[in-house]
Amino acid sequence: MPVTKCPRKSEPLWKGWDWKAQKNGLRHQVFAVNGDHYVGEWKDNLKHGKGTQVWKKSGATYEGDWRFGKRDGYGTLSHPDPETGKYRRLYSGWWKGDKKSGYGIQFYGPKDYYEENGNRYEGSWERGMKNGHGRFFHLDHGQLFEGFWVDDVAKCGTMIDFGRDEAPEPTQFPIPKVEIQDPDGVLKEAIAALMNSEDEED
Repeated sequence: MPVTKCPRKSEPLWKGWDWKAQKNGLRHQVFAVNGDHYVGEWKDNLKHGKGTQVWKKSGATYEGDWRFGKRDGYGTLSHPDPETGKYRRLYSGWWKGDKKSGYGIQFYGPKDYYEENGNRYEGSWERGMKNGHGRFFHLDHGQLFEGFWVDDVAKCGTMIDFGRDEAPEPTQFPIPKVEIQDPDGVLKEAIAALMNSEDEED
């Protein structure tokens, strides 16, 4: 009786190639078709862990934490000035679901964020917008706004002069100090009003 051997089934080549192409763990540099590139950690083909993304078209760079393909955790996003190549905007802070969320500092400036003539925001972020308590330093005008923000709009707060004399473009008029002209008179009037209200109750 003849003995026949069954040929061993071999997997198609694409399965081996696909397995080798899977991105898990630390990768050196992975380029996208459009020229964007990423260096860092991966999990199940998604950016996950620590990594740096560079967008070719805008030149923007994000360096920080990733979670399943989105910026999540602490990270720094910087945008270069197309003319000089130096960074003109920089955000350093917390992210959630690819949006600024939590505490962060935003530096603004036409030329170089290291110069002190660029404005900056320190405070809370939510969904990529200023939300909650924060301080906006108008360093070009020499003023500071401290207050409460909702979706990038300042709702209430206080504006004061802050280094106005050294500012490159100070406002025309300084902000006057809020002062009571007659503090003793105001105190006497408040005490008298309080005494009258107590007499009326008796």
